[in-house]
Amino acid sequence: MIFKKQVELSPLSSKEINPKNWNEVKTNDSWGIFKIMGEFVSGYEKLSRIGPCVSIFGSARTKPDDKYYKLAENIAVKLADNGYGVITGGGPGIMEASNKGAHNSGGISVGLNIELPFEKYDNPYIDSDKNIDFDYFFVRKVMFVKYAQGFVVMPGGFGTLDELFEALTLIQTFKIEKFPIILVGSEFWSGLVDWIKGTLLKSQGNISPDDLLLINVVDHEDEVIDILNNFYTKYNLRPNF
Repeated sequence: MIFKKQVELSPLSSKEINPKNWNEVKTNDSWGIFKIMGEFVSGYEKLSRIGPCVSIFGSARTKPDDKYYKLAENIAVKLADNGYGVITGGGPGIMEASNKGAHNSGGISVGLNIELPFEKYDNPYIDSDKNIDFDYFFVRKVMFVKYAQGFVVMPGGFGTLDELFEALTLIQTFKIEKFPIILVGSEFWSGLVDWIKGTLLKSQGNISPDDLLLINVVDHEDEVIDILNNFYTKYNLRPNF
């Protein structure tokens, strides 16, 4: 009862949580499979036609007057100028800045939307035919990885860290091909990178030295483009599609 009361009063809860009995759970799970399949099919069909893109992540709470908002916009402009589209979560903040930069430069601007407490609306800079809605987080996350030529990770919160570490894990365990992962903002990311080096690697030995090579830390939009272009040149690869 205490837990239920806390949920009802929580400002983060957009919907009241109503407990289900076991029969309801089993029925919902069975029919939910078809909805999950539908989201995968819809996402694959739409995203497979868009061409090479880069996924940009960052906080939905970043304001337009923040330096990282402008930097995200500049990065998206550079990406568009170099033939890359931009994929974001479709919300405000860093996502809006990234879609804005791509849209205003005539590039591909994709939004993978999901209803969240801090993302109440789709930003207006997403191409109308590339605005895709999801109900399931894990389906949406597959799309970010499957159709991206690289990850650009701006300052953000738990969701941003989730996407970052999932990509690192998938590459580390050879579940997906290696692609550039670029952290933008050394001031913001230095503490995390130092912890990874000092604790995960040196103190605990939980990762290998080569795992550190998966992470690039930069501060300027030109560095982002250089890493992406050099990666595909070095490995004699072309972006997908």
